[in-house]
Amino acid sequence: MRITLIIIDSGGIGAAPDAARFGDEGANTIGHVARYTPNFSVPHLAAMGLHRLVPLPNDQAVPLQGISFPVIPLANGKDTLAGHWEMMGIRIQEPFQTFPQGFPEPILTLLKQVIKRPILGNEVASGTEIIDRLGRTHLQTGYPIVYTSADSVLQIAAHEEIIAPELLYQWCKTLRDVLDEKQYRIGRIIARPFTGKPGQFARTPRRHDFAVKPPGPTVIDHLAAHGIQTTAIGKIGDIFSGQGFSRHLVTRSNYDGLEKTLAALDKNIDANEFIFTNLVEFDSHFGHRRDVLGYAQALQELDAFLPELWKRLGPDDQLWISADHGCDPTFTGTDHTREMVPWLVYGPRLRPAVGSSRSGLGDIGATLMALWQIPPAFPGNVAKPLLQR
Repeated sequence: MRITLIIIDSGGIGAAPDAARFGDEGANTIGHVARYTPNFSVPHLAAMGLHRLVPLPNDQAVPLQGISFPVIPLANGKDTLAGHWEMMGIRIQEPFQTFPQGFPEPILTLLKQVIKRPILGNEVASGTEIIDRLGRTHLQTGYPIVYTSADSVLQIAAHEEIIAPELLYQWCKTLRDVLDEKQYRIGRIIARPFTGKPGQFARTPRRHDFAVKPPGPTVIDHLAAHGIQTTAIGKIGDIFSGQGFSRHLVTRSNYDGLEKTLAALDKNIDANEFIFTNLVEFDSHFGHRRDVLGYAQALQELDAFLPELWKRLGPDDQLWISADHGCDPTFTGTDHTREMVPWLVYGPRLRPAVGSSRSGLGDIGATLMALWQIPPAFPGNVAKPLLQR
């Protein structure tokens, strides 16, 4: 049996019950993309049940072929780590630190000790905007560009011809270790290589996230301990610091992630395997940049790819699609949005159904363990319709 879980990074389906606490009342990432994109249609996602969870005006008549649930997040946060970790049994109670005024002097001192040179920036900014604005100075001085966002991240951008990506990675890894030792709760240190000339700078696919390690074993660790192959595709390996995975495949784009997922399904036809894929461009390229049409096109590209994935499924295999949080490109600001997320499931032996809302992304991990008959060890309730054989 193989279970493939694809994450539409930021693919929310409407404000969560506690959205007001986060200032996100009215957010609906996929719903608003569908509403504001002419002729938008995702018939295969609709067949998996998306049209039963969020309005899809052009796909309402698509026959249901999968099982779908809306899922309410419970973690105390709306970032990447909060969503992915909650799915795999770790529910964040204390949010990671954020830095709306930039990083304080103690952290800057540690950073400069690691990189041994001054920095540019130290502000809350869009990555593309701050690189465009400070890139010329960076080329002249060799000083890296440091910035953060509404998330708990410390991002370091550097031109590949000025600071080699390998050196940038070394800085980020060392800084990760130093900050952890000093007990600064920063979720991710992110290396952001870029190329090009002033006015034409472009971030490259060589981004690398150095996330804080999960505070304990996850569902993935339990799967691996019971002989299940575990494959991370995209930034999944970074999110879990590689913990529990036997393979980690780096991707250049959403489409590359889908192709690597397809190749993984082609490779281990008879395996017991969990394939965990993140499609980050939904969030990084379209959600944060408020690109509604780009987000719509990416959803339609995913939708067009689904039949190829379905064809690779054996009798007991299942394809799951979910999300970690929202990032509504029609909403105010550029931050993530606190939303419910979809859980769409397709499997040759499953009977189509629409389930009621589930309380907590931990139900995903709990169901994974139940499918392989591993004793429960984490918060979450099993989705019994997925246990059909």
